[in-house]
Amino acid sequence: MSTTPQDAAARPVPAPSTAGAASVGRRLVAQSTFEARAILRNGEQLMVTILLPVMALIGLTQTSIVEIDTGDASRIDFMTPGVIALAVMSAAFTSQSIATAFDRRNGVLRLMATTPLGRGGLLTSKIVGVLAVEAVQIAVISVVAVVLGWRPDPAGIPLALVAVLLGTAAFTSLALLLAGTLRAEGVLAVANIVLVLLVVLGAVLTSADQLPGALRHVALILPSGALGEAVRGAFLDGSIPAFSIVVLFGWTAALGWGAGKLFRWS
Repeated sequence: MSTTPQDAAARPVPAPSTAGAASVGRRLVAQSTFEARAILRNGEQLMVTILLPVMALIGLTQTSIVEIDTGDASRIDFMTPGVIALAVMSAAFTSQSIATAFDRRNGVLRLMATTPLGRGGLLTSKIVGVLAVEAVQIAVISVVAVVLGWRPDPAGIPLALVAVLLGTAAFTSLALLLAGTLRAEGVLAVANIVLVLLVVLGAVLTSADQLPGALRHVALILPSGALGEAVRGAFLDGSIPAFSIVVLFGWTAALGWGAGKLFRWS
């Protein structure tokens, strides 16, 4: 009996076959490694994720063009946490949203979702790949900062890692929401505009109390401001503001729910 194209389209898509496939762990490691290498080998993405944060660190700490109230902290101690937060945003949000959007446009996501890796494995690999890139970013920024005189309190390092993980979750969720709903060309423009707005309005590189009027309150409820305050608090005070944790959790939950509902694979 012949079937029409409508009948074929109505059939449910079978689950990816895992017969003869590598173990789940090996599949995730392989794809995560590919995701990280794809970002680090791309010259444009390498500039955005590593070179620009390093240049910002050097420019903001070795010049006095921008006046910043650092309180009792040295300029390098005050600025380094903000630059680390900026690097996390560039990797988890900008790079990931653009890369995922073009993978979606080119049919890569749809194809990979039918492999033994599956949709869940693909998304997990993207997150792990982002964390690997962030590890490289933070290592490079930290080395440069130490050379410039940064002396972080070792007790703040575990808390800073918690802040980075929370920020990564929030901004990866935002990246997937954009990449799964907008055209690739639109994501390319919107992601960069949103990043600039979040950096400026979120007081990533400076504390929120240095912003004028109502902007200081706006900064605290943005994911960028919460991430900046959390990383600064970890390194400067040895603690993370509880409000920043609540804000990052809230944004992660809201954006993750939106991405789950609206993400289109093709």
